[in-house]
Amino acid sequence: MIAFIVRRLVAAVVLLFVVTVMTFSIFYLVPRWAGATPETLASRYVGRSATESTVKVTAEKLGFNDPIVVQYGNWAKGLFVGQEYDYGSGVEKCPAPCVGYSFLKKQPVWPELLDRIPVTLSLAVGAALIWVIFGVATGVLSALRRGSLFDRAAMTVALAGVSLPIFFTGLISLAFFSYQLHWTKPGGSYVPFQENPITWAQCLMLPWITLALLFSAQYARLTRAGMLDTMNEDYIRTARAKGLRERNVVIKHGLRGALTPILTIFGLDIGLLLGGAVLTEKTFSLNGLGKYAVEGIVQNDLPKILGVTMVASVFVIIANLVVDLLYAVVDPRVRIG
Repeated sequence: MIAFIVRRLVAAVVLLFVVTVMTFSIFYLVPRWAGATPETLASRYVGRSATESTVKVTAEKLGFNDPIVVQYGNWAKGLFVGQEYDYGSGVEKCPAPCVGYSFLKKQPVWPELLDRIPVTLSLAVGAALIWVIFGVATGVLSALRRGSLFDRAAMTVALAGVSLPIFFTGLISLAFFSYQLHWTKPGGSYVPFQENPITWAQCLMLPWITLALLFSAQYARLTRAGMLDTMNEDYIRTARAKGLRERNVVIKHGLRGALTPILTIFGLDIGLLLGGAVLTEKTFSLNGLGKYAVEGIVQNDLPKILGVTMVASVFVIIANLVVDLLYAVVDPRVRIG
């Protein structure tokens, strides 16, 4: 087991290095292949109203005239020890981890990301708990009652949940539950967990349910398909022949065998959501990573987008590392792979 964990940790570190190279290439190398000049790259850091002389000075200060390998080394170095930016009249410091520096606001991106991460983390984790519990439970019951009225109704609701976009269900939910019935907090409401856990949950309840509706539908359908395959296996019939209780057969043998594909998509889903639930945050006016990235795009503030990209990549890697470790718990055969 220890060797399995070590292998996965090493693989995660290697993948993180690959992610830094790919991220740097997307923002710095690929534009050059497309014909961008150092001045063109620098213009993305100074906003839309910068003068030509300002752009040239910025290109020189940022090292866009240096070889690409040197640029990557300086950029990667900033992730660990920080960077300094010379404006001529003074030097601005971007402490580690320097995932980006907003030249429009004259401040590092990382502190702003730290302010946004709790919002996105609260949204993603709360919604994940709801969709996993209800989605998996619905899928198991539908598989055990295949062809019943419950099965047909559950799969119909699941199909509707997958089909309806989040900006539609979110706005309808806000209009009905928040502004008409006043059961939930309106959009834009968020209270940190440490200040008031009850108000924190009340503010996020509607975004949780709206976001979970989309994912729980997928998990219900996937769990149902996995359970239908698993419950027809020989070891399930053997377990029943031994006289095991049906509850143990379903949970310990049937569901455990169907969890592997569920864990796979769960790692991808939660990792991507931790990088910013763009539509949900925009619909409910939550100041999370997704909304922050949209602001960077609108303002042409490239460092904001770069910072969110790096944070989202790290979240995806961590989520998949956890999933790999859970594989070994669910299916011991994975440990020898």
